[in-house]
Order: sequence, then C-alpha cells, then structure tokens
Amino acid sequence: MSNSTVRSAGSDVRPSRPAGPGAPQTPGPRAAERRRKRAREPQRRFRGVVSPQTLSTPHGKVIYWIVLITVVALFTAVFVFPLYWMVTGALKSADEFAQMPPTFFPKSVDFGVYKEAWDQLDLGLFLRNTLIYAAGAWFFTLAIDVTAAYALSKLRPVLGKLVLALMLSTLMIPPMVILLPAYLTVKDLPIFGFNLLNTPWAIWLPAAANGFFIFLLKRFFDSIPRELLEAAEIDGAGPVRILWSIVLPVSRPIIGVVSILAVVNVWKDFVWPLLVLPDTDKMSISVGISSLSAQMPQNVLMAALVIASIPAIVVFFIFQRSIMAGLTAGSLKG
Repeated sequence: MSNSTVRSAGSDVRPSRPAGPGAPQTPGPRAAERRRKRAREPQRRFRGVVSPQTLSTPHGKVIYWIVLITVVALFTAVFVFPLYWMVTGALKSADEFAQMPPTFFPKSVDFGVYKEAWDQLDLGLFLRNTLIYAAGAWFFTLAIDVTAAYALSKLRPVLGKLVLALMLSTLMIPPMVILLPAYLTVKDLPIFGFNLLNTPWAIWLPAAANGFFIFLLKRFFDSIPRELLEAAEIDGAGPVRILWSIVLPVSRPIIGVVSILAVVNVWKDFVWPLLVLPDTDKMSISVGISSLSAQMPQNVLMAALVIASIPAIVVFFIFQRSIMAGLTAGSLKG
C-alpha cells in the first residue's frame, strides 16, 4: 500500500473535538431514562377524580372553590350550630323558647337571664366544687403519670413492656364496662377499707389512672437523648434529680397537653360524678345543673349551660395550638 493511499484514507478521519458551550449535547441513555421517569412522575403523583389539568382551567377553579367552601361551611355549621342554639336559646323568653316552629334569632335580647341562672341554680357553689376536683385531678395526674412514664421509658424496670401493654389494653375497654367495678372500689377501697364517696378522692384517684396519658408521656420521654441523662449520671445525679432537673424542663409541651386534657376531662364528666358525689353540696357543675333542670325554665337552663361551658371553651381556644403540638411531639425521632 502506497503512502498516498494511506494519506488519502487518513484525511477522511478527523479526531473528535470537545463540543463548545453553544453546541447541542447528545443525551446519553441515563439522561433519557431520567427524562422518561420525570414524564411518568406526574401521573403517579396526581391521581384522583379530577386531573390537575382540569383544575387549572378557569371552569375547574370555580368548581373547586365552590365544592371546598360548601364542604367547609357544612361541617362548620354541623359543629357550631349546637353552640349557637344554646347561646341564642338563653337569650329568648320562656314562651319564645317553647314556640313551634322555633325562631333562629331571639326577638328580644335579655341578658338578665344569666344572673337569674347564677342565683337560682347556685352556680357559684358548683363551679367552686368543679374547680377543686379539676385542680386535684391535674396534680395527681402529673404526679402519678409522669413518674410512671419516666420509669417505663428511662429506668426500664423488669416486665416494663408487659406493664405498658396492660395499661394500653385498658384503652380498649369501654368506660361503661368498668363503671361498676370502679364504683365498688371507691366505695370500699381495697386493703385500707375507706369509703371515698362524697369526697374529692373519688374524682382524683380514678382521673390519675389514665393509660393514654402515660403512653403520651412515655413517647415523648423516649425522644430525649440518652446521652443527656448519662452525662447527668456521671455528674452524680440520681433518677429523681434527673427527672426534676432535666426531663421535666424539656417536656413542657407534652406536660401542658396532659394538664389541659386532665382538667377538661374532669370539667365535662357527668356519669362518674353523678355516682360518687350524690350530695348536693358536693356536686360538680354538670351534675348540679342536671339535678335542678326539672325545676327551671328552659331559657334559664340554657343560660346555666352557657356559663358552665365558658371555662372549657376558653381553655381550648387559648391552648389549641399547644394541644396539637403536644400530641405530635415525640412521634418522630431525629
């Protein structure tokens, strides 16, 4: 083969040069595969009755907002209407309250019915009793449930998992099933033989034995780093000192939630105080209003119910964010 032939053959083959910044890039197989995945991703992400393309149109947006506003307004009306009916019913006269068909707006507003309800039903006594029961239930709930959750979470006693499982199993039992055994226990306290009827202890002790609160507290305590407690142990702190100085300060969110729920549970409870507090001077607000309801006009009774509901409603509106934050606290680690 001559040199000219080799030279002519080599002239047709040129070395590849790197493409400039403006030159088009040829996609490789991996880039093409990623592009296909991105094309399929919206189909997997958005699956429903109406496609995102339909909702992005002006007609779809109008339908979306109409459906959303209708559903929100309907659910709001269902939950708020009983409260509205109670408040407006208290402002009506006795004749207007019994009128058929009922009126949705009072014809004449009279706020004096609230003072009449306060005086006739002796709401001051019932509110004071309920406040004492709620405060004691709050104290004993924190004293018993916090220490129990701390022991199950950090001290890890023998058979601790079994004890926790037994506590959680009580949540599966309907409250009406254990109502009679609990009443017999309060009437004749085992070992000691005390009769706790018509005493605040009949409210305080059962309120403190709450497996749900122990579970919430334990889940939060589990999220506290173990290294923090070990460092305190190296410094010579005992279990009680660690609980008081380290665990409780960092557990304020969940302790606040447990406190609110404990107080509200006692405030709204009816069946248990009705059984264990038969004396009129010892009744809670819900039992006291129910016992005197037959002697009162309906508008006065509604006014009493409004007064009894105010403390619980105020507590909920003030601490609703803390309730939701504390219920989710400790659910995720990391």
